[in-house]
This record gives sequence, C-alpha cells and structure tokens, in this order.
Amino acid sequence: MVFKDRQQAGVRLSEKLSSYRGTGAIIVGLARGGVKVAKTLADHLNLPFDVLVVKKIGAPGQEELALGALAPDGVSHIDWWLAGRLGVDNDFVKLQITNLKHQIDQKTHLYRKGRQAYRFGEKTVILVDDGAATGATMEVAIKWLRKKHAKRIVVAVPIAPKELMPKIAPEVDELIVLETPDDFSAVGQFYKDFRQISDEEVVELLQ
Repeated sequence: MVFKDRQQAGVRLSEKLSSYRGTGAIIVGLARGGVKVAKTLADHLNLPFDVLVVKKIGAPGQEELALGALAPDGVSHIDWWLAGRLGVDNDFVKLQITNLKHQIDQKTHLYRKGRQAYRFGEKTVILVDDGAATGATMEVAIKWLRKKHAKRIVVAVPIAPKELMPKIAPEVDELIVLETPDDFSAVGQFYKDFRQISDEEVVELLQ
C-alpha cells in the first residue's frame, strides 16, 4: 500500500502544491472519491473547492473498460479507435451519453443543494481525483474546464500508471502525480482504506 486513505493522499498532494496556498485558485474534485482528496487539499491550501460529476462510458459487457467519458453540458471524450476495435457503433455511444447525462444532472443537483457553481473563467483550476487508471474521466474533465475558459489547469492525482503521463501532460499546464508504480492494475490496490464514498458524504464535504 502507498496511501493509508484519501485524506493522507490529499495531505501529500498539498505538500507538492504549497505554492498555490491562498492564491485564489479553485480546487475541483471529481465525484465521488476525488471529492475527499480535494476537500483535504483545499483545507491545507486555504482554497475554495467544488465538485464535478463525470461518468465513464463503459464498453458493452465490460463496464470497467472505458470507451470514453461524459461531463456536464454534454461534453464528451470518446476513444473511437477502441470503440472500433470492439465493434461499438455510434448508436451505442449516443444511447450511453443520453442515459449518463440524466445521471450527471441528477447527481450535480443532489450535491449542490441549490448552491451555485464557481465560475472558472480566467481562474487557475486544480483538478483532483483519488487516482487515474485509463485517464478517460480526467480527459473529459479537462475538456469541460477548457470550455469554461479556465485560465490555467493543474491536474493533481496521488497515483497513476506511467503510460498515462504523456497522454495527460500535453493537455494541461501542470501535472502532479505522486506515485507511478510499475505494477499498476487498479487505483484501489494502492490504498489501505479505499471504501466507496457515499452521496451523503459528498454533500457533507461540500457544506
């Protein structure tokens, strides 16, 4: 194990991101696991934080294999090369996007409790998750923030496979990854406590 839990991961990230302390940058945690890391990071750096709901688009019969991902406002990132290899057509992807869009709207409404989202225009945004495996959800989150006119995007994750680094790095202004183990198979294998974060916990952390 590399991390005791998500809070410890957030503390370790805060040490790498100390130059952002009190700068007015906005930390955005990907729901749900990333919110716990983001809250810890925000507390240590004295920065505001928000939540972003993104959903992975799973391959037919292989839900854990990401064909892409969807962010709010219909922003999507699809790996069409992989889709083609698996024989997945445009109609399947469109149907998944329709279904996931409803889930994203529902969860965002639940988490915000009527609170307005931060405005990201001309801001530095630190995008946080508890780890990255395929990078699909992170890539769509980056794309969404670009559409929101974020001035500078920093991606900060505790753990990711080495091969993901050259994929994400060119898309952002700064990439912080604490650990890039050779034996990577899933994010959860590097946490002692990787229990699922509930919707209620996300709401509580945001309040």
